[in-house]
Amino acid sequence: MDSITIKAAEFIKDFDLAHVPAEAVHAARIGIVDCVGTMLAGAREPAVELVATIATPAGGSNDAPGAVNGQRYGAADAALVNGVAAHVLDFDDVALAGHPSAVLVPMILAEGYALQSSGQEALEAYLVGYELWAHLAALEAGRLHDRGFHPTAIMGTLACAAGAARLNKLSSEETAHALAIAASLAAGLVANFGSMTKSLHAGRTAQSGIQAARLAKTGYTGSTDALEHRVGFLQSFSPSGAPILSADAFKIGQESMAARYGVNIKRYPTCYATHRSIDAMLDLVDENDIAPSEIAKINVHTGVTQQLMLRNARPQTGLAAKFSMEFAMASAVVARRVGLKELTDEFVSRSDVQSMLERVEVTVSEEEAGEDLPFAPFDLVWITLKDGRVLRHEPVEHARGSWQMQLDREALQEKFEDCAGILLPEEKLGPLFEKLYRIEAMKDLRELDLV
Repeated sequence: MDSITIKAAEFIKDFDLAHVPAEAVHAARIGIVDCVGTMLAGAREPAVELVATIATPAGGSNDAPGAVNGQRYGAADAALVNGVAAHVLDFDDVALAGHPSAVLVPMILAEGYALQSSGQEALEAYLVGYELWAHLAALEAGRLHDRGFHPTAIMGTLACAAGAARLNKLSSEETAHALAIAASLAAGLVANFGSMTKSLHAGRTAQSGIQAARLAKTGYTGSTDALEHRVGFLQSFSPSGAPILSADAFKIGQESMAARYGVNIKRYPTCYATHRSIDAMLDLVDENDIAPSEIAKINVHTGVTQQLMLRNARPQTGLAAKFSMEFAMASAVVARRVGLKELTDEFVSRSDVQSMLERVEVTVSEEEAGEDLPFAPFDLVWITLKDGRVLRHEPVEHARGSWQMQLDREALQEKFEDCAGILLPEEKLGPLFEKLYRIEAMKDLRELDLV
């Protein structure tokens, strides 16, 4: 009987885009588009500049993939730099309790450039990575966040190895070894949320996927039961301590998880755990034309795992504020928006912002919605005014931009151009969006060279 590792490897090798639901292809397409935009927006952030100092330049070779900082590196280091850029603003999409595009897209752009892969092959690499992540997660009842592990870095490393194996056209045996190697490279702690190291999770994950596939291609070996072994990947990282280790229960290839869960496009550059509440607060402020001086107290009722991610109740920097429900509510009231302009040290430290976030009280529910995100079934937000009135928003189950409330193409392009326009001239934005949105028509990913 096949093991989980072997079954996964065979799925990756035999994957056929022609048999994939249109919804899954659409999820991959918008994930790629959105991630390239956020990657370009993050290119000049200090974390990207610093991580680039340890990347090895490729000596100006046109065969080497470019990074958004304008340099060329070997594929693994290009993925590292671009992965940090993709995730550093925390504006990249969300799914599967993590950030699949922020790891898969930098890996695909780097390795796909090196291999001169087509746009269709890029979509295939994205989807095999997404499906592996999703179906492995389905074998575990617990939540990685609750044990201190960042799913983007844990599951994402295997997803990137899967995608890189597909791009390299590895055999099923080589792919199994790539997955085993990747299983030993997976790492990333929730404790580092709100610091530069969170974005390093994405960069290292993309880099590790390429390294694992390339090592396997040379003949480097791992244990071909590394995923399901009693001291293997699933058991060792398991929050519940009782993951399902049966290959029969591993349903990869039987249902498209990308079609089911898709990707959730962010409208705000903060942890996704804040987005439902931000939507609610912006609605309340706009509909009632509330001035900050009128507010006595803000209450937010959210999920316990959501609040675990939001570790900064009194942030003093833009980076820390990305992981603060209190700041998200304060920004929505004071600025009536939560955007890149608000996620700066200067705005966060303003006295009116600090005063407002002190009025925010967060309570939590142990109940979970039971979907791919470790969230409560809904968020509740209400405002108590100084005159005694209480303004309540209806429960919010899905944020705007989620797979259930998708952005239309125009709104997606608007976000893309806002992000990419931080780095690129205006005349390049529309053509780049169109090329990415129709990526399956691309013959060679080198048409997307970002240097």
